[in-house]
Amino acid sequence: MNTPLASETLAALRALDTCTVANAIETFGVRLRNEGFTDPSIRCLFPHLPSLVGHAFTLRIRASGPPADGRPPVERNDWWNQLLALPAPRVVVIQDMSEQPGLGSFLGEVHAHIFKALGCVGVLTNGSAHDLAAIESTGLQVFAGSVAVSHAYVHLVDFGQPVVIGGLTIQPGDLLHGDRHGVLSVPPAIAPQIPAAATRLRESERRLIALCQSPDFTLERLRAALKGAPPA
Repeated sequence: MNTPLASETLAALRALDTCTVANAIETFGVRLRNEGFTDPSIRCLFPHLPSLVGHAFTLRIRASGPPADGRPPVERNDWWNQLLALPAPRVVVIQDMSEQPGLGSFLGEVHAHIFKALGCVGVLTNGSAHDLAAIESTGLQVFAGSVAVSHAYVHLVDFGQPVVIGGLTIQPGDLLHGDRHGVLSVPPAIAPQIPAAATRLRESERRLIALCQSPDFTLERLRAALKGAPPA
């Protein structure tokens, strides 16, 4: 598990949108630019909520048939202590391993309140969510592959294992950042440096935007300003 970040760093990351964080990560050259984030199969259900930052706690579920032990998911609580051992804030990451992910939803009103009580700020799943109005009222942010009517036969398979959500491989404890654009993982080694890198990028972008809005705009000035400027 990664060393917990200072509260000031978490707050600074939370103040940024996910696109800016992605751009800032690119400047460090620590991974390819086409990896580290969820694909369009995952959507933000509450885009009006602010950016989310938290450490991943991973679950794997199925919903297409009854669990072998016949126990409903709310009675399976052996993972709660391990969740609380993770540094706050926490993001529950749920991989639906069903043949038809999202047929039944693990996340509804009851689990939203359980997750909030356990210090969670959001849920990320390739499956579904239901009881959306009730979940939204808790302030819990949700990223999901779909919405559902029922929980069907949803049950917990295991927890604390690597999962894949929307093409993004997530290890337990990974630092995640998300908003209306999607979710990305934040490399812990550079996390404290990202806010400063984001500030530099925004300053560069503002200069370019100011030039585009200026009555003195010319193509020559734009080309000169773009030299050496990172892509937005």
